[in-house]
Amino acid sequence: MFIMSKKYTYAQEQCIRSAGKVMQKTNMLWPGARVGVACSGGVDSFVLLKVLKIRQGIVPFPFELMVLHLNPGFEPESHTPLFKWVSKEGLASHFELTDYGLVAHSNMNRSKSPCFRCAWLRRKHLFNLCQSYHLTHLALGHNADDLLATFFLNLCNNGRVQGMQMHEMFFGGSLRLIRPLLLLEKKTIATAAKQWQLPIISNACPSAATTMRRAMEAKLGILTGEAKQARASMYHALTRWQLELETPKS
Repeated sequence: MFIMSKKYTYAQEQCIRSAGKVMQKTNMLWPGARVGVACSGGVDSFVLLKVLKIRQGIVPFPFELMVLHLNPGFEPESHTPLFKWVSKEGLASHFELTDYGLVAHSNMNRSKSPCFRCAWLRRKHLFNLCQSYHLTHLALGHNADDLLATFFLNLCNNGRVQGMQMHEMFFGGSLRLIRPLLLLEKKTIATAAKQWQLPIISNACPSAATTMRRAMEAKLGILTGEAKQARASMYHALTRWQLELETPKS
């Protein structure tokens, strides 16, 4: 167990320690790893970036960070607070203004949902950027709420007992997609972000509140609201199950 010399709040410590637990138990990183952090500037990805930067000073080996921000085009200047923060922290970065959100919500996209199209365009470009910058990892800010909603979406819509992996390999293992915050509840992440005074960017997407994941979260809210401790039990069961699945057997 490590001891942090700097004082953090309870929520901040939870974020730092939880990410460390995931990274250690799943052998997520290694010496010389080059991690691209997909950072929209929203609360989850911003806390992910902050936590990974802190963990650079904790882990017993060096790894690099690079911020990857793809502005979807709804508000072309919305990334300015994130850009200033990243510059002040001295982090390598790639900022790019795209039209992915606009295209996804236009008549050019008739066969897929706006969310599917936008996410596909962003993921494809992020993979290309990782290849261009010779990155070994791509870090995403998914949390335990996302894991919970994804599990029930897979169960109810696809008939699969499947969660959300903490790390996935792509391109023959040359790139790993990682989710270090997957054990953390959204409320803990939001509290830590506020305490760190991170300049969070609001989500300007017109479909942000109408995704399938958000709809499932609302249904789960009704379900767990009727059963005391149900949500906490679901968090505990699913996060423990996901971690056990991905912890290498000795």
